[in-house]
Amino acid sequence: MELIQRFIYLFIFTLVGSNMLGGCSSAPEQVTEKEAVLNVYTHRHYPVDKEIFAEFTKKTNIQVNVLFADASQIVKRLEVSGEESPADVVLTVDAHGMYEAKKKQLLQSIESETLNKNIPETFRDKEGYWYGLTYRGRIIVYNEERVQRQQLSTYQALTTPEWEDKVLIRSSKNVYNQALMASFVALYGREKAAEWARGIVDNMARTPKGNDREQIKSLAQGIADVAIVNTYYIGLLAESKDSLERASVKNLGVFFPNQDEEGAHINMSMAGVTKYAPHKENAIKFIEFLSTKSIQEKFAQANFEYPVNPESEWHPLLKSWGKFKTQKLSIDDLAELNEVALQIFQEVNWK
Repeated sequence: MELIQRFIYLFIFTLVGSNMLGGCSSAPEQVTEKEAVLNVYTHRHYPVDKEIFAEFTKKTNIQVNVLFADASQIVKRLEVSGEESPADVVLTVDAHGMYEAKKKQLLQSIESETLNKNIPETFRDKEGYWYGLTYRGRIIVYNEERVQRQQLSTYQALTTPEWEDKVLIRSSKNVYNQALMASFVALYGREKAAEWARGIVDNMARTPKGNDREQIKSLAQGIADVAIVNTYYIGLLAESKDSLERASVKNLGVFFPNQDEEGAHINMSMAGVTKYAPHKENAIKFIEFLSTKSIQEKFAQANFEYPVNPESEWHPLLKSWGKFKTQKLSIDDLAELNEVALQIFQEVNWK
């Protein structure tokens, strides 16, 4: 029965994959290292990535085939395909998906002097299973017409009566919020983390809905006074071609919380080489390419993400917000606490 179920899953994923992979009608099952091919499974969904992939092909003559799916689908696909998987590289938008891939032994450790040079130890797995590409701060944005900057201090302060019915944040199903909650469990313990979550629920301006863009736009409309969002969404709206989107952030301020304490929470986009990568050398070359100063700056300029390569320049908008202190937490620890975070969300009725 298990064998039949595995076959059905494999058939479905292969059928879906043939429609999702760009650059080839279906992913090759049997390939050799010498082939100028690279198969990338990615949860990142940003236009700049396609440009960067094309630049890699132009520079190396290695054809990049891309499958877009969320992290859980990618992990499931790798599990089902096993040794037959054509995937070489996995890209995720957050730590949890990469942690699951590593935990289930779907990745392999790699060694690269280039990666160790370009990516600080803080942003890479100590065993070489994954490497950070970019990061974003999960911060407080406030309506400058209704809030004075000196009123803000920490994430925890948003649970006080002062902010009743004034806080916007997306649902508990969002991976960024799950990671944020996990960080509170790691830093302050389960009880205090639950206390914070309960306080935020009590102070929500509405039942959570929409993505971070929606929180920012609603904040501009006066539905609430503050919102917890990722930094890069503010940049995308501020530099949007849509005049209404640009206007939505005109009167909003950016605040990095907990700067006198543990620092602001960050989430990281990451890359790893799959366990059975048929083009391992190409995969390592690709991740090294993504870590270079110029490519890191492309990520930063186009998508308002912070580059992990310390030599890379930040986007001018990010520079204008200033440098900030970040939480110093292990990605593995955060991922391991994800289940605890979900339990807390359920306990406090965070929708």
